Amino acid sequence: MKKIILPFLLLSATAFGQQILLPTVTGNVETTFQYLNEDTLIGAQQPSEKAVLNSYALVNYSNKGFRAGMRVESYLPHVLGYPDRFSGTGIGYRYVGYTHKKVEFTAGNFYEQFGSGMIFRSYEQRQLGIDNAMDGLSVKLTPTEGFTVKAVYGRMRYNFDSRIQNSDGLVRGVDAEIDFNSFLGLLDSSKFKISVGASFVSKFQNANNAQYNMPKNVGSYGGRINMKYERFFLSGEHIIKENDPSFDNGYIFNNGHATLIEAGYSQKGLGIVVQAKSIDNMSYRVDPDAALTDLQINFLPALTKSHTYNLAATLYPYATQPVGEVAFQADVFYKIPKKTKLGGKYGTQINVNFATAYRPVRHTSGVNPLDSNRVTYKTGLFEKSDSLFYRDINIEIKRKLNKKWKVGVKYFHFDYNNDVNVVTKDAAGIISSHIGVIDVQYKISRRHSIRGELQGLFTKQDKGNWATALIEYNISPKFFFAVMDQWNYGNSVKSRQIHYLIGSAGYIMGASRIMVTYGKQREGIFCIGGVCRPVPATNGLTVTFTSSF
Repeated sequence: MKKIILPFLLLSATAFGQQILLPTVTGNVETTFQYLNEDTLIGAQQPSEKAVLNSYALVNYSNKGFRAGMRVESYLPHVLGYPDRFSGTGIGYRYVGYTHKKVEFTAGNFYEQFGSGMIFRSYEQRQLGIDNAMDGLSVKLTPTEGFTVKAVYGRMRYNFDSRIQNSDGLVRGVDAEIDFNSFLGLLDSSKFKISVGASFVSKFQNANNAQYNMPKNVGSYGGRINMKYERFFLSGEHIIKENDPSFDNGYIFNNGHATLIEAGYSQKGLGIVVQAKSIDNMSYRVDPDAALTDLQINFLPALTKSHTYNLAATLYPYATQPVGEVAFQADVFYKIPKKTKLGGKYGTQINVNFATAYRPVRHTSGVNPLDSNRVTYKTGLFEKSDSLFYRDINIEIKRKLNKKWKVGVKYFHFDYNNDVNVVTKDAAGIISSHIGVIDVQYKISRRHSIRGELQGLFTKQDKGNWATALIEYNISPKFFFAVMDQWNYGNSVKSRQIHYLIGSAGYIMGASRIMVTYGKQREGIFCIGGVCRPVPATNGLTVTFTSSF
């Protein structure tokens, strides 16, 4: 009877123009399993359990305006490089929420960001072991079109021991933004687009320090503006943080500031973006004694290109310096038109990028560091010193030769201050390196293709020269195979001229993907968006499974 009635009801609703809103369930699963071997040559250790496991399963439910969800996490034990505080199995994220017309609220765990994130960003970056989810209440109001107000209140995730463990301190914030092209129809038909926003965030932590009188409440505030006219855009954001003595800044009572300016131009075949950033004393944590990536309230964008090639991405990655930096970046993309002498039949893509960061100037004249106010220096916006933190110059040229062949040539030059971001024990000061890459792809048939890379890094400092060779074979849309060898052939110590050989294979089944990897991974620093974590050397088997529904 049910098999007859249900189709009849659906057919009747359709016939009368009615819409039936059925509940929706979505989610995803991710599992990383490693079986590790001891390898004294590269310093890889085998844990007592021999195998490690990270696993996540997220389920979201929605029905009309109601929504709820939870994520089950397992660390049995956690993969190497993750925080040691992550262990056991339990619920690591859960929430309920409701959206009705102009009001949206979430109770429980949530992620949120104000502006670029320089004042507040709650987010998850699983590859880095970062999860500073808020646990409390989030409200979003849209009283009229073009005007949005967001408010957050709660504690920040700090630990996971078979359940969520949050910070002792509280984080409170409010953000408002007006899009003048939608707000009251003020600039509805104008080619000039403009929006402005303002944020205020405050933390409360009853910090105890025998030496200093620590503030319990620390506020930060700022504003932003975004403008666009036809092909041009300009945006800026400025944040001020009140005195916030912490482990990061040596428990001084200076105010902090952060400024980010971006401008650009784009049209078909041409894109230009320039950025400038000035930061001083902008480490902002719930707990002033925290370190590494723990309990960070804000996020400081990196003005560096995210490299994907092995040697450029893994040997000397740059981490944003929250204690202070003045940074600049310019990125130019140009496509030489197709069917021209230089562009060829399909056109040629050229990308030139330049990024650099310096230590800011700090004026100590007239400032008494022993003053009870603990204001130890003064500094201004974009006052940079001659002390270089990082410089990156890279050029990329890609061209499709015909229906079968694609070729890419890349060049990178890095000047890296290892005294600021320590990535090696074998060098000090500035490490200069040159990297060359040749990337070739050949399409065998409609479903089969092969791609190869040759990379070389040349430096007189650190461990000497490196070479990387990679070959990939793809059988679309199901299978892929790859073998990569990273070789430190230029190391002055013969026994350290090691081959880091690693192979992988994968299978894709719709929204599911499984990949098996076996081989050696060297010790180093892994970075995403200017945020980094140490990665220990490993030798063994890794199986990764992801699926979404």
